[in-house]
Amino acid sequence: MVPDDEGGGLMRADLLVDTVDGLDEALAAVDAFDAALVTGLLRPQPEQAAGVVELADAVAGTPLAARVAEAADKTVAGAAGEDHFVALAAARAALLGSVHDALTARVAEAVGRPVAEEAAPAGTGGADHAANLLAAARSWLSDLARTGWQGIDHELVAGAAPVVSAMLPDPALRRQATLLDGFAAELAASCPGATLERIPVRRWADLWSRALLLTLPGATTGSFAADTATGRLLPLGIDVQEHATAVQAQVHAVFEPADGTAPRLVRAAASAPKPDTVVGAGLWQLLRPHLSLLTAVGEGRSMDLDAMPVTAEGDLIWDDAHARTGEPADAFVTARVALPTAAAPATAPLDRHPARIAVPVLLEGYETEQDDDGAAFLITGHRLAVDTDRIPVAGPLTAEAVAASGACVGLLRWDAGKFHVQPLAVERTVRKKPVAVHAGAWAGGTTDKAGVRAEKAATGAVDALRERAGRLLRK
Repeated sequence: MVPDDEGGGLMRADLLVDTVDGLDEALAAVDAFDAALVTGLLRPQPEQAAGVVELADAVAGTPLAARVAEAADKTVAGAAGEDHFVALAAARAALLGSVHDALTARVAEAVGRPVAEEAAPAGTGGADHAANLLAAARSWLSDLARTGWQGIDHELVAGAAPVVSAMLPDPALRRQATLLDGFAAELAASCPGATLERIPVRRWADLWSRALLLTLPGATTGSFAADTATGRLLPLGIDVQEHATAVQAQVHAVFEPADGTAPRLVRAAASAPKPDTVVGAGLWQLLRPHLSLLTAVGEGRSMDLDAMPVTAEGDLIWDDAHARTGEPADAFVTARVALPTAAAPATAPLDRHPARIAVPVLLEGYETEQDDDGAAFLITGHRLAVDTDRIPVAGPLTAEAVAASGACVGLLRWDAGKFHVQPLAVERTVRKKPVAVHAGAWAGGTTDKAGVRAEKAATGAVDALRERAGRLLRK
């Protein structure tokens, strides 16, 4: 919560724990359909058929009703084609989109911030020459649906390889190719499906339905720059997502337009492949060359933007030619003064998924507790879970610092049926003075002993890999 005299209003923490009407029913229909995908839709048994019918029933009365009902009938009869699977994927996405919209509306009410504007419908553009590749991708994804996760084998999964290889050279298809490639690699690592003890049912259904819908004309229109941004960028914090072979840093910030219009929330991200030997603070060495903003965040400074490309969804397509380092900018001052009036960006239809919710918030005046359910903030008598597992090791922020804090800038997320907060920075009192600790404090470099050691260790690994890659290219 933010005291009224510091620029904000009181967070309605009670709204974050109250039941959202219709949410459980929508998720139950999604779960029923996802369960049908486990054994496949080639010859669905009564239980799987019931899951497909439940999905169709859940969108009855919507513009999708007729097409999804037809698709459900064909699927139950074992005669579904690609168009029918697309209709079922659209119904599933629509239900999860409705959950996303209900949750984001609840968050907007809780924090008292302007509601995001509706995203403009995606265009129907797309290169004609890509139609055959997109059809090939649809065919492979349809075969997956017929076979089911328990039926996957290396031969089936390998069918994605030629499609991905043909897509990658085309920048307009890079997004679809990357998703298909990653999905196929995950399935290949799990083959044969018949031996799996645990199947990530929701995750694979998410990947399948998203990949299928991305084969439709105009599906990726919103991912391209729709406007430019000129004004001051005030960083709030950095969300670091690390995997064995890749890392991404996403900066959340408030953008104040130079023309004096209302501030709005934006994001800027950089991704890089990584070897598994580069960990901790060494990750920043891989990311800095792609995003100068990281250095500004590490130094606690703003950036001045001049015609920086930005998508309709608030993602800055970063180009150093359109940015220069600005004045010092404290993230907690930004959160107290600018964040309460910053409008959220629109969300593209295909991105409306509860897992994508990440709303910057400022929390103050809370108590911390730790029990069997994990860490939590107590706000006006209500418990808000704290996801300390998301705190990156590539920075000085720790679970102990969070537990000793009195203020937190974080991302409000929703998972496993409840809201929780991911800390990006906290303030704690040291010798009667507030001291801020940021997850991204080492993004631009550090004198911290632990950070220096990790950077030094990573330098050798990164240099060796670059030299090895150079030798291969010279050959």
